[in-house]
Amino acid sequence: MVIKVSPVSLEFERFKSEQLNEAEVILHLTDRQGNELSNIIYDHKEAFASYKEPLGSVVGHEFDIIINIERPYPPLLRRPAYPENPKSIEALELHIEELLDLGVKGKVGHNGE
Repeated sequence: MVIKVSPVSLEFERFKSEQLNEAEVILHLTDRQGNELSNIIYDHKEAFASYKEPLGSVVGHEFDIIINIERPYPPLLRRPAYPENPKSIEALELHIEELLDLGVKGKVGHNGE
């Protein structure tokens, strides 16, 4: 008797070994629970971070961050501005560039464009 293994199951097994082996939660589940969780994660793998996509890659979801600048001002906005440490500015710029390189979009200017 010859059992053929479909490419999908090979891909699933590769996914489990590469992506889920380090997931400690799997160790605390029964075999059935672990398999069910693995199937769910595999079916929705594009939503999860991986080595190639460290932030996941769910497309089409946006959110707006509304900052309250109306009176009465929040306590942090009441403080006077002070110059930032150049090393901190450089680190922030590196993080912003990394996020943009990873496909996190939405960098806007002061006028919202």
